[in-house]
Amino acid sequence: MKRTVLTGLALTAILAAGGAGYWAGQSGLAVGWRGWLGIEGSLAANEPAGTGPVIYYQDPDRKPVYSAQPRQTDDGRPFAAVHASQDVSFEVKPPSEETTAQADPKRILYYRNPMGLPDTSPVPKKDSMGMDYLPVYESEGNEDGVIKLSPGRIQRSGVRSEPVRRQNIVQTIHVPGVVQLDERRVSVVTIRADAFVQEVAPITTGDRVTRGTRLARIYSPEISTAGAQFITELNAAARGVPEGGARQRLENLGVPPEVIAEIERSRKVPLTINWSAPRDGIVLERSVSDGMKMTAGGSLFRLADISTIWVLADVPERQLAAVAIGAPARVRLRGRPDTTFEGRVGVIYPEIAEATRTAKVRIELANRDGILLPNMYADVDIGSDDAAPQLAVPDSAVIDSGSRRVVILDLGEGRFEPREVKLGRRGDGMVAISEGVSEGDRIVVSANFLLDAESNLKAALSGFAQPEAKP
Repeated sequence: MKRTVLTGLALTAILAAGGAGYWAGQSGLAVGWRGWLGIEGSLAANEPAGTGPVIYYQDPDRKPVYSAQPRQTDDGRPFAAVHASQDVSFEVKPPSEETTAQADPKRILYYRNPMGLPDTSPVPKKDSMGMDYLPVYESEGNEDGVIKLSPGRIQRSGVRSEPVRRQNIVQTIHVPGVVQLDERRVSVVTIRADAFVQEVAPITTGDRVTRGTRLARIYSPEISTAGAQFITELNAAARGVPEGGARQRLENLGVPPEVIAEIERSRKVPLTINWSAPRDGIVLERSVSDGMKMTAGGSLFRLADISTIWVLADVPERQLAAVAIGAPARVRLRGRPDTTFEGRVGVIYPEIAEATRTAKVRIELANRDGILLPNMYADVDIGSDDAAPQLAVPDSAVIDSGSRRVVILDLGEGRFEPREVKLGRRGDGMVAISEGVSEGDRIVVSANFLLDAESNLKAALSGFAQPEAKP
């Protein structure tokens, strides 16, 4: 008896559930077992259930609207949860042919391979992996060279665009250099008459001297004779006899002015004369010793003033046109990488080295604290001084294949067009555009290689599909 009652109750529950389902179907309601159990529905009725964590939420009508958190549509319907096992893609799934015909009056020209292969079809089909061929509409086919991408694909590809602006392009040339002495500040201490070196001052190569420092004490018979004649003329001038050319002779022999003044005051010719430094500087070379006999024109010392010094940079021939007189330059010593010197290009040497195909560029620097020493190696950065603004884009925006230079224009609404351009000077990560774009045009600065490949692919597919698209 009890068994019969339980069986009857079960049959009654089944018939009630069937009747409710029939009523819901007639009323247009979608009631599933997940809804009866209170579990959130994440898929359509004709799709398998997903597994794994929820990746994101998508509009229940498959519109390209996504959310990282649960949300509802304007009419109160919940977004569908997309799990890890399901297709995680930002692309808008192609609608069925019937839905497309009702919602979009655009005519489909042909269908192209979803993997980019040069294979088209006049009717919908699938490839070997079961992927649907993508439709190409009439409006897309009419825009030669223009490609159109969905917002999801643009976001996933990392496409970024910037407007074309006018700006100054500073081209910096990085070249090696060598520190050299200023040729105008090098002095050779010589004697213009035969003489004997009585004593040399305790000065050696590398010592710093100042103007008037005694370098050596010499005895010269010729200078002594000229000094005696000068005294005779001075005594005669006291008696009213006109002075002769003895003073001029002493000056021609290179006798220091202070020695001539002492002879004139004391009326005596010194046995030896102190030979002094003509300028401040360092001793580059010492050529005398005590007791030596020097002939007229012999060199005693070689001095150099290093308060101002040169840096000779080797600029390659192909970059020489970008260097101008007065261009700013920055010098860093390889032995002191934390120390920099600022200067300007003073001279561009009118000669190209045959072996290295470089030209010498001279930069004058103030040698503070005497840090710069001859023959030091340095790294030189030479900038351009062009103040004329030019249309410029980042280097990353230009696709240079060797035979053509292309930028990708962002036309808005997911439409992009390749445009050939002519380039100008480069510098600081920017390149000037002399022809092909206008100020304010938006150009793609990242992922442009993908867009260029897509454009070339579209042109190739259009060529394949032209005969099939025509009736």
